[in-house]
Amino acid sequence: MKDVLNYKGFIGSVHFSADDNVFYGKVEGINDLVTFEGESLKGLTDAFQYAVD
Repeated sequence: MKDVLNYKGFIGSVHFSADDNVFYGKVEGINDLVTFEGESLKGLTDAFQYAVD
């Protein structure tokens, strides 16, 4: 599977909204809704890691 982030055994989806000019995603494979977003790939990665931690 591509277009995902991996951190501490968790997987995060990666999407881009051209309307909002923002990357966004959610933590996959858990029984809860945890989302994250960033204005750059670095920002998205940082937000994903923060959401996992």
